[in-house]
Amino acid sequence: MARPPSKALSPQASPAAAQHRSLVPAGMATLLPHAAQQVRYLEATLLACLVRWGYQEIIPPTFEYLDVLSAGLEPELIDKSYTLVDRTSGRMLLLRPDATAQIARMVAMGMLGPKTPLRLCYRTTVFRYEPEHAGREREIFQVGAELIGADEVATDGEILALLLDCLTHLGLLEFKVSLGHVGFFKALLGKSGLSAEGRKRAEQAAARKDLPRLEEILGEERVSRRAAKAILETPGLYGGEEVLERGARLAGRDRELRGALDRLTQVYRLLCVGGMKEHLLLDLGELRGFDYYDGVLFDVFTDGLGCELGGGGRYNHLVGRFGRELPSTGFALDVDRLFRTLDRVQDGPSSSQADVLMAAPPHHAERLFEVARTLRETGVRVVQQMMPGSGSSGIPPVLAEGRRLAVSAVVLLGVTRLASDEALLVSRVSQEPGRSQPPKPVQRRVKIKDLAAALQKS
Repeated sequence: MARPPSKALSPQASPAAAQHRSLVPAGMATLLPHAAQQVRYLEATLLACLVRWGYQEIIPPTFEYLDVLSAGLEPELIDKSYTLVDRTSGRMLLLRPDATAQIARMVAMGMLGPKTPLRLCYRTTVFRYEPEHAGREREIFQVGAELIGADEVATDGEILALLLDCLTHLGLLEFKVSLGHVGFFKALLGKSGLSAEGRKRAEQAAARKDLPRLEEILGEERVSRRAAKAILETPGLYGGEEVLERGARLAGRDRELRGALDRLTQVYRLLCVGGMKEHLLLDLGELRGFDYYDGVLFDVFTDGLGCELGGGGRYNHLVGRFGRELPSTGFALDVDRLFRTLDRVQDGPSSSQADVLMAAPPHHAERLFEVARTLRETGVRVVQQMMPGSGSSGIPPVLAEGRRLAVSAVVLLGVTRLASDEALLVSRVSQEPGRSQPPKPVQRRVKIKDLAAALQKS
């Protein structure tokens, strides 16, 4: 795919081009027809993939009240935001600097209803001030997803599997997802005796992988040699499964460190079972730029681009800053960076409904991921979730969720009296147009290998 016109002309540009540049604010995009068409195709492909997983698109407002949204923003991000005065109310307005904080505000205010989990997606633009010499854009095109209301290994795995599915559907084959847990490094810092200000500066240095600066901070704060050694080693712990082994030795019997490492290990192994191992890179020193991340987190990288394509992670306490505690996880992809990376994009349809809700008990999570992935490869749009147990008492809540999502069928794995190669297919779960009462669900056993054909018939 052709690269869109550069947002910043090179120093060798002609005098006429330089004059045009002075008429356009630095870091802002101008996409001419061909590039605009390609970017829209790219966004449509990503959104179609998100919809196949049962995520629904929302469009956040361009402006927010500063005093409202600032509860979900870090001071550094507020400093980079563009503000102006609302002529009607006299209050300060904020030009959208972050979509995740906006979605957290919407959910906490009850705008999307009380029921969870919520699966939301968006394509939007965020604006952040960056010095012109920093090499970063001020207008950032994003496509992202948020899964709100569940804190499980399976939901961490789902958001990561969704991210990888989006990238592969774009035709991007050579990429790595750097996977870590923010709790591991933060726990090391918390136990080191660093002051609150020292911890903040150490986190910023570690996020930049600036080990000399990190060592300097530890020295200034008189951190013990043993604690400093562990802290300085952690940003360099990236690679394969050997990272988990070394992390276990650093954690020892410490419950907080062990908890973070165990969660990361479970998510990693779940993704490996799903056939994603070749794209994964473990990084115990992985940190995101926003402080609201507090669990498993990740960045996406590819060769030939000196920055990440996107990233995300778990933010269990962000929604609570606006008044309603809800565990959440999500990611955002930088569309312009994807555009620069990809040779081609694919077009695809978009929709707002899922076809199937698939559920299984927690001990069948790996099977759930495998079967759901197989169905999505045939074009079926699948929402997946965990059941409270394998008995019949766990089925009615799943059927109720299927009715809420308006799916055409529910598929259950691992429930009592099912063989390992069977699924329970429940059709007619949603109310049909023109009927005052929902129809009586129809249940039947289906071989897992025949699920796609059975769903097509039903």
